[in-house]
Amino acid sequence: MSNAKQQPIWTKSFIGISMTQFMVFMIFYTLLTTLPIYVINSLGKSEADGGLIVTVMLVAAIIVRPFSANLLDKTGKKRGLILSVATFTVTTFFYIWIDEFIPLLILRFIHGLSFGVITTATGAIAADVIPHDRRGAGLGYFAMAMNLAVVVGPFIGLSLLQFVSFKMLFVILSILMIAGLIFSIIVHVPQENEITIKAGNHKFSPNDLIELKAIPIALISSFVSLAYASILSFISVYSDSLGLSAAASYFFLVFAIVMLISRPYFGRTFDIKGPNYVILPCLFIFAIGLLTLSFTGSAWMLLLSAGLIGLGYGTLLPSFQTMAIQTADHARSGHATATFFMLYDTGIAVGSFVWGLVVAGVGFQKLYMINVILVVVVIGLFLLYQSRQQRRTQAENKVYNEEQRVK
Repeated sequence: MSNAKQQPIWTKSFIGISMTQFMVFMIFYTLLTTLPIYVINSLGKSEADGGLIVTVMLVAAIIVRPFSANLLDKTGKKRGLILSVATFTVTTFFYIWIDEFIPLLILRFIHGLSFGVITTATGAIAADVIPHDRRGAGLGYFAMAMNLAVVVGPFIGLSLLQFVSFKMLFVILSILMIAGLIFSIIVHVPQENEITIKAGNHKFSPNDLIELKAIPIALISSFVSLAYASILSFISVYSDSLGLSAAASYFFLVFAIVMLISRPYFGRTFDIKGPNYVILPCLFIFAIGLLTLSFTGSAWMLLLSAGLIGLGYGTLLPSFQTMAIQTADHARSGHATATFFMLYDTGIAVGSFVWGLVVAGVGFQKLYMINVILVVVVIGLFLLYQSRQQRRTQAENKVYNEEQRVK
């Protein structure tokens, strides 16, 4: 037992897959921040067009998610990872030569397709290379790659634009993405997890696209991402309306620092004590952070809410992802990951649109109060899910014990 706990998380493959994830998401968030400015200032389009250039990539990723796990089964996870990262890298280079809106929109859609496959592959491979009894901690560390990219990406993009043109920014991002491709090549997927499916007379079923067992917990996580979308999409606009735009630039920095400090503790707690001891406190802290945000009137309150949200929400994503993967057989980690992110991304995409309508109707303070209520509802849904899972496990154990006694 003690020997199992000594298995390392930070292997060459884990570092490789984490760095691949970081580079891809850094490019994603850099473009997320800078492309609307490019569309409005350089291409002379409207703010709505600037928003569309962000949305179309996310929509493409959601569309491809159900097919991505099946694709990885056919190519093998390692080959699928390299091919999708190579496609993402080549697509990044094309931004250098695109200077019209419609071709840029098409390019963003293609970029989103490879992005959807990559994030399915990286999540599944991370689950494969982490020791089974350290998945909570390992996937927590892995998720930090994405959370750090949220901070690093926009910082790099907006800082570089002070000194270089958009064309040069795209050149730099393309070169950085080559490093991401190199990191993907050094990843080694354990042979037992490299199951490839040959073409044949296979009858199609929903299981080919999604992991049905992962849907309930993925659906619960989508409500959390729905709430988080109110921060991702509107924190800068909300801060401006309060006259706190200077403090807003530090929001995600504080978020990331608190998340980094707390992640090792929550990861270990998840593995040792189980999800209830992590997810329930984190949901409660997330709700308190949103409540603080709704009453924010000063810089220190804004940054306090950032810390609380980083402490709460920052641990929820890897915890829910771990639970989704644990619902499925080991060989279907790709399908479980795809199902999880399909619903998680849908929450972000729907929230970005719906909360815009809510803000227009009731304002920012009520928006964040609504999201406090939403997170409280999630707490209830999670408790209900865990209660049903416990009853199912007890019933299965009872049947198993009866069978053993008969034997």
